Amino acid sequence: MLKQDLLSLIEKKRAELIQVASDNGLSSSIAIKYSQELDQLLNQYNQNFVQKVHIH
Repeated sequence: MLKQDLLSLIEKKRAELIQVASDNGLSSSIAIKYSQELDQLLNQYNQNFVQKVHIH
């Protein structure tokens, strides 16, 4: 997946999460589901595109 495509998906999912949480509450099951999906996208982005920092 291209970096820009993944960033677009992250932004779309973030906007959906904000809307769902606003409508249903942050602890609603649908908001939790969207939050987990956003976490997965962010983890995928970090694994694919963020340089690893080595601590010595």
